[in-house]
Amino acid sequence: MDLTPTEEEREFRARLREWLDKVLPELPAKPSPDDWPGRRAYDAGWQRRLYDAGYAGLHWPADAGGQDAGPTRHLIFLEETERAGAPYVGANFVGLLHAGPTIAAEGTAAQRARWLPPVLRGDEIWCQGFSEPGAGSDLAALRTRAVRDGDEYVVTGSKIWTSHAEVADWCELLVRTTPVGPDTPKHRGITWLAVPMDAPGVTVRPLRTLAGSTEFAEMFLDEVRVPVGNRVGAEDDGWRVTMVTLSFERGTAFVGEVVACRRTLGDLARTAKANGRWDDPVVRRALGRLHGEFGALWRLTQWNVGESERSGGVPGTGGSVFKLAYSHARQELYDVAALVLGAGSLALDEEWVLDRLSSLSYTIAAGTSQIQRNIVAERILGLPKGR
Repeated sequence: MDLTPTEEEREFRARLREWLDKVLPELPAKPSPDDWPGRRAYDAGWQRRLYDAGYAGLHWPADAGGQDAGPTRHLIFLEETERAGAPYVGANFVGLLHAGPTIAAEGTAAQRARWLPPVLRGDEIWCQGFSEPGAGSDLAALRTRAVRDGDEYVVTGSKIWTSHAEVADWCELLVRTTPVGPDTPKHRGITWLAVPMDAPGVTVRPLRTLAGSTEFAEMFLDEVRVPVGNRVGAEDDGWRVTMVTLSFERGTAFVGEVVACRRTLGDLARTAKANGRWDDPVVRRALGRLHGEFGALWRLTQWNVGESERSGGVPGTGGSVFKLAYSHARQELYDVAALVLGAGSLALDEEWVLDRLSSLSYTIAAGTSQIQRNIVAERILGLPKGR
C-alpha cells in the first residue's frame, strides 16, 4: 500500500494543524484524575469539537457515520494531534476503538444508526464487559449467562476490569447463551450484547489500581433484561464477533499510543541531555534501540492499517504481532525513563511514574503476551496447537 501523501492530504495536514493551533488554547483545564464525571465531560467535549469540525470518524465507513477518508488521512490525524498534545479518546476508548468499529463491521443498519452517531458525537460512552474473575486470558471460560425470554435475554453474572464502567452508558457484554456440554467446545454458545448501564440489576463497584486510580470496575448483573435487538451478530456466534472486536483492540486501537510513545522517547532524550544522563553509554544505547523499535512499530502500524482497509475494515492477525511487540517496547520505554530520571522516577505524583506503572498492564490488556504468541505461532507460522 502506498502511504505517500498526495497534495490533497498535505493540504489536509495543514488545515488540521491550523485548526489545532486555534482550538487547543480554548480548551478548559484538564480535570483531576479522580474526577471521573469531569473527565467524561472533558473527553466528550473534545470529541464533540472533533465531530463539529469534521474530524470524527475519519476512517469509519460512510454508512457508519464516518467519512471513508482512508488510512493515510487517519494516520496524519493521529500524528498531528499527538504532535500538538491534543486530548486522546480518553473515557470513550471502548466506544471509539472497540465497540464502535465492531458494530460498524457486524451490526445491522438499525444498530449502526442507533449507536454509532452518539459515539462519534461524544454523547454516549461505552465500556467492555469481557473478562470475569475466572475467565480472563481464557475468555471462552466465561460464565455470565443469558436466558432467552421472549424478546429479551435475562442476564446474570459478573465482569471484572471493566474500564470506565462508572461513567459508561453502554457495555459491550459477552454472555453464554448455550451451556457447555461434554462434546461442545467452550468458545461456542457465546453471544455479544449491547447492555444499557442504567438497566435494573446492573451494579458497578470501582477497583483501585496500583497507581491509585479507579478506571477499572467490577460489574454485577442480577437478572438484567436486555432486548434481543441489542444482540450484535447471531445468537451463539459471539465468539466470532468477539474476534472482530479483539482484532480492532490489538490491531488499530493502539495506533495513537505509538505516536505518543515516540514523542515520549524524544522528551526522554532531551531530558537526558539536560541532566547529564546522556553521557552514560547505557542510556544512549537504550534510547537508540528504542528509537529503532518504535520506528519499526510505526511502520507495522501503517501496514496493519493498510491491511485493515484491504480486508473490509477489519484488522488481521498482524495485530497480534504488533500487540506483542508494542506492549514489551512500552515497558522498556518506561524502564529507560527510570534510568534517565533517577530518583525522580519514584515520585508517585509525577506523570512519568504513573505511566510506568500503567505500562505493566500492557502485556495483559487485549490478550496476554502468551496468548499473542500462540496466535502468531498457530495462525501466522502454521505451527500445531499446543496441548
